[in-house]
Parts: sequence; C-alpha cells; structure tokens
Amino acid sequence: MTPITLGEVSVARVVEIDRSFNRTLDMLPGSTPEAIARHDAWLRPHFFDPAVNDLGSRIQTYVVRTPRHTVLIDTGVGNDKTRAAAPAWHLRQGSYLDDLRAAGVTPDQVDMVLCTHLHVDHVGWNTRLVDGRWVPTFPRARYVFVGPEWEFWKWESQSGREASGCIADSVAPIVEAGQAVLVDSTHVVDPWLALEPSPGHTPGHACVRLTTSAGTAVFSGDLMHRTVQVAEPQWSSKFCYEPGRAAETRRAFIERHADSGVLVLAAHFPRPGFIVSEAGEHRFTPTAEGF
Repeated sequence: MTPITLGEVSVARVVEIDRSFNRTLDMLPGSTPEAIARHDAWLRPHFFDPAVNDLGSRIQTYVVRTPRHTVLIDTGVGNDKTRAAAPAWHLRQGSYLDDLRAAGVTPDQVDMVLCTHLHVDHVGWNTRLVDGRWVPTFPRARYVFVGPEWEFWKWESQSGREASGCIADSVAPIVEAGQAVLVDSTHVVDPWLALEPSPGHTPGHACVRLTTSAGTAVFSGDLMHRTVQVAEPQWSSKFCYEPGRAAETRRAFIERHADSGVLVLAAHFPRPGFIVSEAGEHRFTPTAEGF
C-alpha cells in the first residue's frame, strides 16, 4: 500500500485481517441500526464493507519511519496462537511477515514496537513460534509497553482472568527476553513520536502522537473501534474495561481534534482521516492520499 509522507516521516500500514468477526451492533452495545443509519451519508462508501454488510474494520500495523527509527505500532493477532474463542484468529497461518517485507521492512530492521495496549489483537506478532517456544519476532527491537498496562495484564494473566492467553504467549516472552521497555503514558520516544494517555478501553491505553515539519498525526489505538463513534462517542465497545471513562476520553479526543487538520490513524478504521464538524455534529472524512 502506498505510504503517506508527512515531512521527513513516512507512514505505511500492513493489514493482517481485513474485517472483524464482531458485527458493529455487537461491538458497540449502545448502538442501534437506526442510529447508525442516520450517519450513512458520510459512512458510505469509505467506511462500509459490502462484503459483510456492515461497517468496515481492519486489524493492522502502522509502520512509521522517522529519520532515527523504524517503528511498528501494534502487531495484530499473530500466527500459531491458540485463540479458540475467535475462529478467524485460531492457529492462524497468515502472510503478515511477507506483507511487512513488501512494505520494505524485515524483522531485523525494526528498531521499536509500540503497543497502544496489550489486547490480543494488538500484540500477536510480538512473538513467533520457533522450535516450540515463543520468541521475539523482531530480534533487535525494543518493545515499549506502558508500565501500568503491563502490571494490570500480568496480574490478570497470573490470576487466570486473562482468557485469551495473549499475555503468556505474546507479551511475557518479550519481558523475559529483556526486550521490553516499561514507560509511563507520557513517554517521549524520539523527536517525532510520543505517547499520550487515553485510559478507559484498558487501564494503560495510550495513543501515539507523531509530530513532523509538515503536520501532525495521532495513532489512536482502540480509543475508537468503528468510525461511527466519531459521531456517537458515548458508544463504548464491549471490550472496554471502563466504558464510562472510555467514552469521556473519546469525547475529549474528538473535541480536541475536530477541524484541527490532525491526521487520525485508528487501529481498526478502514482508512485514516480527519475529524470534522458539520451542522453541530462530528464526522470522519478520509484522507485522499495513500493507503
């Protein structure tokens, strides 16, 4: 896919899975067909997937090349992972590493992996299976985790309450290998990239802000799962740890970025774009460049 260039930085994406196994009405329990349909004029065609007759969704990695680093933001589901609750993810044999190479990056060229949070569909390619062991996929990368996020999920995993198994197979091996860097949610990565706290979906969820000589972008992780949430920020996903707090964080984000010209790259949106105001409401408009 054609990268987007912002000044001295390029952004590409690798789509691991091109749709969700959760329908929008299930993903957003507060939503209704009538309320979603009210936004059809701007949701279609860019954010609608006719193949499933639902709003579009992706599981994807953003590849960010700054003058100093090659960075991956979130790493999807992964291969060979036991995910019995999600048949499309279970023992998957996908082409992610080949697709990453097609984007111009081999595993040993990755300097840093930034995980916006530690849910199962954001950490999967942190590791790969080699001779029956989970080893870091990116051998020389630093994996940046927000410290409180890791502590929360480590406890959930150790207590048996983390049902997916992703902490055991996709996060703990990174810590054990000494490649994890635990930071706070305001950590500055380099002159171009910095974390920003955005709690609610998970306790330590963080967005990643990109600042360049030609403009600003923000990788919003799971702050929003479906594009319609730009107009309906009160709809939190069924996977939000604190739905009320997630809605507050999302509303503040939307108000901050409306009409700002800041490019928003959400983890699951089919396309990046901009939050704009129209007739007293907010909507999302896709970028015309790249992707």
